[in-house]
Amino acid sequence: MGSPLKPRASILDISPYIPGKSTAGGRENVIKLSSNETPLGPSLKAVEAFSAAGSHLLRYPDGTAGNLRRAIGQVYGLDPARLVCGAGSDELLNLLAQAYLTPGDEAIYTEHGFLVYKIAILAAGGVPVVAPERGLTANVDEILAKVTERTRLVFIANPNNPTGTYLPVDEVKRLRAGLPDNVGLVLDGAYAEYVSANDYEAGIELVATTDNTIMTRTFSKIYGLAALRIGWMFAPEAVVDVINRIRGPFNVSSPAIEAGAAAICDTDHRDAAAAHNEEWLNWLSGELTALGLKVTPSVANFILVHFEQSGAKSADCANDYLLEQGIIVRQVTSYGLPHALRITIGSGDEMKAVAAALSDFMSMNEANA
Repeated sequence: MGSPLKPRASILDISPYIPGKSTAGGRENVIKLSSNETPLGPSLKAVEAFSAAGSHLLRYPDGTAGNLRRAIGQVYGLDPARLVCGAGSDELLNLLAQAYLTPGDEAIYTEHGFLVYKIAILAAGGVPVVAPERGLTANVDEILAKVTERTRLVFIANPNNPTGTYLPVDEVKRLRAGLPDNVGLVLDGAYAEYVSANDYEAGIELVATTDNTIMTRTFSKIYGLAALRIGWMFAPEAVVDVINRIRGPFNVSSPAIEAGAAAICDTDHRDAAAAHNEEWLNWLSGELTALGLKVTPSVANFILVHFEQSGAKSADCANDYLLEQGIIVRQVTSYGLPHALRITIGSGDEMKAVAAALSDFMSMNEANA
């Protein structure tokens, strides 16, 4: 037997990404609030387009995802030639790291940023550099302080997962202005469609006016197409050219292309999902705050709820109690937040069930104190 294949050394430093749970102790009927999925589901127009594509499964998909890129361009007023589609925004984030990091190059992400950034950086042989956050929010000065001559990329989730916080557009512009011209700024707008704040911008303007900014988006959240794995990227022409050279030639399936194109054009469905989210985000935040729990203000479709560091009111105990009630939320210890739980905004009935369960949890532990 010869020597075993040896992977790139940095790959063995990767902790595999663990998705949110989908089961609770074998229970059949559960409330799944662990993966930030929309309770409204996909547009019926998207479902119809997906079904129609089923009659052409013998054919390879359009390798350019032309119909989807044109639909995105129409909705956002963008040149389709500056768009790349992928198997979820995760694929695009990984391709950016693969394209622009060589072994030893540095890439920055923030303290509680999306775990995929670190994975993508290490997989490319790069060096992950963590910038501290302030108040669970990305901080421009902390990011700029981490820039060195080896920095090549900066990844920012805006809004951030799992905190739900965001950087105002003026701060994002200040960050771009403070970065060297040879450093790419990647703005991950997976939750952008949920934000109604007047001082927020997902990154389209910066991408359009600079040569070194990239914005990624997803169809997995507000569009309800997580199962199809569709993402897209708006980038400078030179970046689009590079990514198209290394992505898979048929990286988005035909059903995904057609469903995505129909979904993004159904703005009424998107707006209904955003309105539902805003109503129940505010309601659940208020209910849990009234129970004495700290809730980080969120502009996304989830909230981060903080518990005591130890004892019967800890996040672990709360998570166990919710699982006993058939309610699945997201533990975020892997994000450096062991004393918090992330809760997706679901249907009205699901939000009432979560609030009632946590009320019982807090009351039970008050009685036992």
